[in-house]
Amino acid sequence: MAEFWSSYGLPLALIVAQSVALLVTVLIIVAFLLYADRKVWAAVQMRRGPNVVGPWGLFQSFADLLKFVFKEPIIPAGANKGIFLLAPLVTAGLALSAWAVIPVAKGWEVANLNVGILFIFAISSLQVYGVIMAGWASNSKYAFLSALRSAAQMVSYEVSIGFVIITVLLCAGSLNLGEIVEAQDGRFGLFGWYWLPLFPMFVVFFISALAETNRPPFDLLEAESELVAGFMVEYSSTPYMLFMLGEYVAIVLMCGLGTVLFLGGWLPLFPVPPFTWIPGVLWFILKVCFLFFLIAMVKAMVPRYRYDQLMRLGWKVFLPLSLAAVVIVAAILQLWQHAS
Repeated sequence: MAEFWSSYGLPLALIVAQSVALLVTVLIIVAFLLYADRKVWAAVQMRRGPNVVGPWGLFQSFADLLKFVFKEPIIPAGANKGIFLLAPLVTAGLALSAWAVIPVAKGWEVANLNVGILFIFAISSLQVYGVIMAGWASNSKYAFLSALRSAAQMVSYEVSIGFVIITVLLCAGSLNLGEIVEAQDGRFGLFGWYWLPLFPMFVVFFISALAETNRPPFDLLEAESELVAGFMVEYSSTPYMLFMLGEYVAIVLMCGLGTVLFLGGWLPLFPVPPFTWIPGVLWFILKVCFLFFLIAMVKAMVPRYRYDQLMRLGWKVFLPLSLAAVVIVAAILQLWQHAS
């Protein structure tokens, strides 16, 4: 019995403890990033934003949580109740599970997979099912049309993100996210990270991440003037909150993935004191917040695209550009290898 606990019980308990700690940390950070998103939007529009609940309005997200939890959930009479309630759980659960392989510091990840990048890509591809399930189960033409839009949009930009990731993998020579970060470590600091040599791909990744997570200006599935709030139109209370939670967790996940792939992960700006005195996890959080700030500014400043413009950008601009980048990066690396 003691051998069983030492071989299976303790490792399982450790994984569960790490997973719970990670989920709690991610949810708290997402709550404050949601507050930051609203404050940035308010600042651009020259108004105050949340400023009542707690000091400077810091507890506004937690007040919204309580408001949603204590409201009565309403399920339409014609809806498929099982799938209707399962859809938000799928959306939020998949978004949270992808964080298991994100290294927030050296050795700080729940699962150190050799194919971690493929795990994240698979999870992000599955997230579209939550939206499709919600649109179909709602028994509403507006919600179903929005779900079809979302499926086409997310599949379109996953192709571009996939080719962008391939360019990074070619440079790093590994599918392990921790090894991708370590491949960017060098004496040049931030000028040795992949954002500089792969800057066009960094831009394509950033814009594709907006479309992948249905953020403005690509929130066509929630276009109020056309679809009456989109696939979530029949949702209320906690199920609606789970959809919003899944959306913001996916946004922060894309910021974390962008940090790992292009911004050096937990590495300091320069490998010299006092930059090296700051723990790696703080560098990771600062970089994630920087990318989230850029996303918040895009939401506040860029007008919404038309749907045909969105699809044209994905298939006629980003797909050829990212495919050409894969060929060019592979050719340069091959020539460099032969020259050396």
